[in-house]
Amino acid sequence: GTLVLGDVGLQLSTARWVRFLTEQRIGAFECAGRYVDDLVEFVAAAGVRLVDLRLLVVTTEVWRTGSARRAVEVLGERVRLLAGYGITETTIDSTFADLTAVDEVARATPIGGPLPGVSVRVLERSLRPAPAGGLGEVFIGGVGVARGYVGRPELTAQRFVADPFAGDGSRLYRSGDRGRWRSDGQLEFAGRVDEQVKVRGYRIEPGEVRAALIADPDVADAVVVSDGDRLMAYLVPAGAAVPSQGALTARLRAGLPEYMIPARFVQLAALPLTANGKVDTAALPALGSDRPEVTAGFTAPSSPTEEALAGIWGEVLAVDPIGVDDNFFELGGHSLLA
Repeated sequence: GTLVLGDVGLQLSTARWVRFLTEQRIGAFECAGRYVDDLVEFVAAAGVRLVDLRLLVVTTEVWRTGSARRAVEVLGERVRLLAGYGITETTIDSTFADLTAVDEVARATPIGGPLPGVSVRVLERSLRPAPAGGLGEVFIGGVGVARGYVGRPELTAQRFVADPFAGDGSRLYRSGDRGRWRSDGQLEFAGRVDEQVKVRGYRIEPGEVRAALIADPDVADAVVVSDGDRLMAYLVPAGAAVPSQGALTARLRAGLPEYMIPARFVQLAALPLTANGKVDTAALPALGSDRPEVTAGFTAPSSPTEEALAGIWGEVLAVDPIGVDDNFFELGGHSLLA
């Protein structure tokens, strides 16, 4: 095939992107999941047919199963849809998953299994394999592993380690990503090792909470952060119907333990992004004392006792106003605050 190079301006305009794909008769291309979502919805609304397209590779750690099903529905069965995962130090793509028949009950799309010539291992801190279904750090070996960092021998020694399973002098790259092997043999992304947070004594992977959130059909995208005492979720709704905090909390409890449920949910029109398409957590709006519900639902106190209790809760939780139907724990409360 012929390699066709675009320019950076293409990602700023979906219409230009579609015109480029059509005019250049692109048969296969690879890009980030958030851009694929825009492309699919533009194609659906404009009635455009990408008649030459046969292969679409989505490079993303976590992509909603609903987005994958939508892409298959709009682009047609003739387009093979793959998810790719990898990093610069292992020559970009290391794994792939075929999403053409994505599992509808999965929380998020998998990142698949290794490409030919690549080995992928999920290891504990001792460099022993994590148990089936257990979390561990993702290590990548094989022909794509780079030699190291130029002029950085200390960092090279830290990130490129001897492969204890090969016995041939080859090395594994310590990715810094956490993952688990699913029962179907597919690898699932579970956040970054360096993004792990500790909340009230529990070690939590924000990426795992995010994966559960974006699996909700009413949530288009989300990011989960910690203020030290609580988890906060910023989310972009998938449609006009925005779920309430109570509804989101109830759905998350079906698959997550109580300590991993965010205390605050904040609705945004879009997540702030850096120049390379990553979520810019520094640009997320600061949380004040506003009510954390993503939808309205408030009954004011109507008696002296209710007003006194609401005042105490508001002072303890730093939330205002407090309604008579509110739940102490869903507003961010926990046993120590109680």
